[in-house]
Amino acid sequence: MRPPQLTLFQIALLVGYAAAMSIGQLFFKTAAQLGVSEASLGARLVAIAANGYFVGGVLLYTALTILWVWILTFTPLSYAYPFAALAFGITPMLAAAVFGDPLSLRLMLGCVLVLCGIIVIAS
Repeated sequence: MRPPQLTLFQIALLVGYAAAMSIGQLFFKTAAQLGVSEASLGARLVAIAANGYFVGGVLLYTALTILWVWILTFTPLSYAYPFAALAFGITPMLAAAVFGDPLSLRLMLGCVLVLCGIIVIAS
């Protein structure tokens, strides 16, 4: 039996999903940076919960959860889920560009290997 072939539409949705997950991570990192580190735990939690970036990240992740369930109505989970791993490559690159996070050779090699696996799955 021939395995299912992902359509260009499915691939585009899955790549967009992973990219949006990465953007959500940037929201959360920004919220964390704006937190008050010297305050008590309770005060820090309240400050984070009231932070617009945190709320935006939660709302984005809520929408992405709904999108993910919809995608799974017409895409096999075994083919869709590896695309979520794209976020493991997209997020560090965005973090380097936005926050100046370091990118190591090992990290980049790992991202390339993940991408190769996704290409094998999608083809």
